[in-house]
Amino acid sequence: MLRLAPPLIALSLLAVLAIIVAVAIGSVPISPAQLWAVMIGEGEPLHRTLIFELRAPRVLAAFAVGGLLAVAGALMQVLLRNPLADPYVLGLSGGAAVGALTAMLAGLGMAMVSGGAFIGALFSTLLVFGLAHGTGSWTPTRLLLTGVVVASGWGALVTFMLAVGPTEQLPGMLYWLMGDMAYARSPWLALSVLGVAVLAAAPLGRSLNVLARGHMQAQALGVAVRPLEWGVYVAASLLTAVAVTTAGSIGFIGLVVPHMLRLVLGNDQRLILPAAALAGGALLALADVLARTLIAPEQLPVGVITAMLGVPLFLYLLHRSK
Repeated sequence: MLRLAPPLIALSLLAVLAIIVAVAIGSVPISPAQLWAVMIGEGEPLHRTLIFELRAPRVLAAFAVGGLLAVAGALMQVLLRNPLADPYVLGLSGGAAVGALTAMLAGLGMAMVSGGAFIGALFSTLLVFGLAHGTGSWTPTRLLLTGVVVASGWGALVTFMLAVGPTEQLPGMLYWLMGDMAYARSPWLALSVLGVAVLAAAPLGRSLNVLARGHMQAQALGVAVRPLEWGVYVAASLLTAVAVTTAGSIGFIGLVVPHMLRLVLGNDQRLILPAAALAGGALLALADVLARTLIAPEQLPVGVITAMLGVPLFLYLLHRSK
């Protein structure tokens, strides 16, 4: 376990640095000295308001959502033994968005919106795996194609819901669907779920390492494969649902982060899962900085930035996996 500590310490420092940078950069820049003054209880009232009431909640929410999506992507890639697996590509984010929008249009509270997102993500997971499995075993190509088709179906359903929904709600719903951190009111639920997920996955690291080698090998080595697979299904759906409820549909974080970490750190899930939480959070926090500043004073949905990063990498991975 000692060999796992140095990379996690380095990623923790990187995550803290990303959070500091994201809090400091904006339409009103805050210098390190001003930021330190605010953190020790001093500083100007404007800076305290700007940091504690506006930027810090948004940055922490972005960090939590990035970590949730990266961990969900890492779990899906272990389960499918496919580096192209991702909650967005496989339709989990689309299913969660449909569930959340249904609850919104029905006028339900945030708890029901979160519940609808979880049900939609779990249903999408079961649908993709059920259709890809068919009467035989699934293959990576079959699963990927099934996920893309299901995601397209969710996209069509979302478009229909937007077309028949109330006109006054349309702009906010569109920005939310594109992944917009401006609507993230509180980071605490997402941060709590992320922390619990990482802690719960830590004892399962060895079993996940064996599962990554194949279903039959895991069974031969005594791993309870079916309960572990169902646990991954439910966990990935829950993490995706919380991320979608917090910030809308943000793509490719779950694809980019686990893959890049495996290239650098290897494929030990005891290291990859906590590292994905840290690196995914840092990446989305920095991407949100670009979304806020690239065409300031206007703001881009952060999902646009992640798609610009993720699409080229997805095409590259798809080309390599031929």
